[in-house]
Amino acid sequence: MPDPAWIATAKKYLGQREVHGPQHNPHVLQWWKNMGTPFKDDETPWCGAFVGGVLVETGIKPVAGGASAQAWLKLPVKLDKPAVGAVVIFWRNSPNSGLGHVGFVVGKDQSGHIMVLGGNQGDMVSIKPFSTDRVKGYRWPGVYPYADRFNLPVISSDGHVSTNEA
Repeated sequence: MPDPAWIATAKKYLGQREVHGPQHNPHVLQWWKNMGTPFKDDETPWCGAFVGGVLVETGIKPVAGGASAQAWLKLPVKLDKPAVGAVVIFWRNSPNSGLGHVGFVVGKDQSGHIMVLGGNQGDMVSIKPFSTDRVKGYRWPGVYPYADRFNLPVISSDGHVSTNEA
């Protein structure tokens, strides 16, 4: 089964990095613009901008306040488990902190960690393993996914789960 359109779009940006110093990555600036936010830099945490910007590129309206990772819990189609293409929302520091991270599920690794395609993962767009212990929710940006989307492909990783997205 081919990737959902937003995953195919997101994969085109793999390797895009923040530009240190006074310059900024034009893709990050465009994602902020797509989200309708006032941000004009790549130093502001931009995981939500990546998710929203990619969805806008594929014709899907982002959630209000989508610059915040936790805002993505407002997507109306709730999933009980990960599916390829799902938006996954994580907590950071503590489950009730209000801080978090957001990205797209693209598979699982050999240890069963979720493989997430996201922005601002090590200051870049990358695919990294994440522990399911930090998941606050899975959401689908459209109507409920096909059953095959829940069959997560195994993607090799170094097994080191992300603990600090920046």
